[in-house]
Amino acid sequence: MIYLYIMLNRAELLRRVRTALGRSQVVALIGPRQCGKTTLARELVSADSPNYFDLEDPVSLARLEEPVTALHDLKGLVVIDEVQRRPELFPVLRVLADRRPLPARYLILGSAAPDLLRQSSESLAGRLEVVPMGGFSLSEVGSAAGARHWRRGGFPPSFLAPRETDSLAWRKNFIQTFLERDLPQWGIAAPATALLRFWTMLAHYHGQTWNAAEPARSLGVSEPTTRRYLDILTGLFMVRQLQPWYANLKKRQVKAPKVYLRDTGLLHQLLGIQSEKDLLSHPKCGASWEGYVIEEVLKAVEPDQVYFWATYNGAEIDLVLVKDGRMLGVECKWVDAPRFTPSMRIALEDLQLERIAVVYPGTKPYPVADTVQAVPLEAIAEGMEGLFPD
Repeated sequence: MIYLYIMLNRAELLRRVRTALGRSQVVALIGPRQCGKTTLARELVSADSPNYFDLEDPVSLARLEEPVTALHDLKGLVVIDEVQRRPELFPVLRVLADRRPLPARYLILGSAAPDLLRQSSESLAGRLEVVPMGGFSLSEVGSAAGARHWRRGGFPPSFLAPRETDSLAWRKNFIQTFLERDLPQWGIAAPATALLRFWTMLAHYHGQTWNAAEPARSLGVSEPTTRRYLDILTGLFMVRQLQPWYANLKKRQVKAPKVYLRDTGLLHQLLGIQSEKDLLSHPKCGASWEGYVIEEVLKAVEPDQVYFWATYNGAEIDLVLVKDGRMLGVECKWVDAPRFTPSMRIALEDLQLERIAVVYPGTKPYPVADTVQAVPLEAIAEGMEGLFPD
């Protein structure tokens, strides 16, 4: 019952997929494994339909041994799940998508394999629309479940697990399966033990600017190797590299990206956090909150561009958003009552920000300064209107 209720609240994502299918011959729904792509696709096409192909199913693989024959006569919506397992299908889809009149449209699901978008964009240029997907957002689970969502993360099996121990067990198994099975299947040659150590190091660097030297020394590998590991985890939606904003200023500005683990449930698993008490007393609690707020803001606002900004003198802003020509700032504060800080003043002056929203764990919005507003976490679910009320 809980799962069905939550899925009903993914109506906005379902609407976006339907809209994309209405204007594009091929739509790619991409995101990490276990984030709900298959469940969403089955809202559109039944798993029993001849139009549904799951490339982890031997029957579907056998049907696609002759892909042109299998796909040519299908009408309506055709779904191909885990498409990165058969990249040779992309040229076939290009030919089928160019038919006029077009008898079918194609929804392809991919677990964000690094080469997926490159292969598909080369074969399906001008025909493909990409819809990114992650785990449950705060707006989908509801603000009343915000603490649980932050602690367990957004992956449906983790968030919906009946007990905390079940959620922890799922996350542990997910990490192991991801490293030992998924990466080799996607053709990524990297030692599972080294990547686990690196991923765990990243959890401790969560919210900090990237410096390859220290992880490289700790792992006993070269800096380019750690860069490759970081790019692998980024390409698979496990890590976000938040790029810095460069302003034309005389001040020395930070030019390295910040790194965040995109799902706080996996972050907490790698940090050994097993309960709410563990989380609230952990040294990375504030950084975890910052990463959680950043992910939820980006899901809700869908900015045109996103950055962070910092100087070596200590001035910084957690998010710089460009949306519809507006330049806005977001600060994430794990405090009871945020106040106006020198960093906010400098960011407003130097970056010419229109507004700053300070997201905090309280319940009431209030003005911090003329163009700075403290907003509670639940306001994120309202998107731009909640973060930057007129």
